[in-house]
Amino acid sequence: MVIKVMTWCHQKNHSPYTVVLFGMSMRALVTGGAGFIGSHLIDALIASGYTIRVIDNLSSGKLEFISTHIENGDLEFYEGDLTSLFDVKKATKGVDCVFHLAANPDIRLGTKITDTDLKQGTIATYNLLESMRINGVKKIAFASSSVVYGEDAPLPTPESYGPCLPISLYGASKLACEGLITSWAGTFDFQAWIFRFANIIGERGTHGVIFDFIHKLKNDNSRLEVLGDGLQEKSYMEVKECVNAILHIYNTQNKQINLFNLGSHDTCSVKRIAEIITEETGNKDAKIEYTGGSRGWAGDIPRARLGIEKMLSTGYAVDYNSEDAVRYTASSLIKEIGM
Repeated sequence: MVIKVMTWCHQKNHSPYTVVLFGMSMRALVTGGAGFIGSHLIDALIASGYTIRVIDNLSSGKLEFISTHIENGDLEFYEGDLTSLFDVKKATKGVDCVFHLAANPDIRLGTKITDTDLKQGTIATYNLLESMRINGVKKIAFASSSVVYGEDAPLPTPESYGPCLPISLYGASKLACEGLITSWAGTFDFQAWIFRFANIIGERGTHGVIFDFIHKLKNDNSRLEVLGDGLQEKSYMEVKECVNAILHIYNTQNKQINLFNLGSHDTCSVKRIAEIITEETGNKDAKIEYTGGSRGWAGDIPRARLGIEKMLSTGYAVDYNSEDAVRYTASSLIKEIGM
């Protein structure tokens, strides 16, 4: 299905998108463009003068996230599946660059359906790269993840750390996708920007610890169950800051392979997130109950913090620390979900 379409009006009083205009309009394909991060990226790309095409199977994305752009005719939407080479060939024809964000958004799902990340991550990325090769598209920006580093990496973890030994099927797929991308660059002269994300949070979030906690309290405001011991500690980056960083680096860094961590300066524990959610929802008296153990689920990495010196060296600055990003996200999602 193809629809002429377009998205959303950004709040000017909070982390405005950085608008970078170049003389000629570039035509970009965004995979997973109806999803959480993808829809925010589309907002920024359109504000920067890009012509946008989206491919999304809507398995986790929502058309409402890009509905304004659709109504304004600023976006071409193609409902298709990256596991179909036919669909991807059609979507990549005639574009100048690809922002590849489509993937399984739920790390835990891979523990139940073990080929999820293989199909939605690795095979989908192969189909995308091969379609780009066939259609003569040679620029790709890829959303990877901090989970590729595994659990034994030093903290903060620099991009140079290795070997990367992921412990989740999601992480294994992301690392495999990175390998496919760099091999297409070496073999077929592609140029790539690979972004290893911290935990990205913000408006329109559809999964993750903050989303889960709000729903749990909505269902029962007397108690909040926390998976693990609550001592899990990770970096959190607000989604609009993530999108700004992607476009800043894409526009300023010009090596054949450009590998960057994207994150914040610090971490926030799950225990602290639980406390913030009870505060923001007005349920300070809710009993926080921990299931125990150092991991929230199989494949969970208890502690993670990315080194962001390389990102900062490009001139990009992060405004929010992890706790500020968590609190802002909690406030935003409470309004979206309703209590």
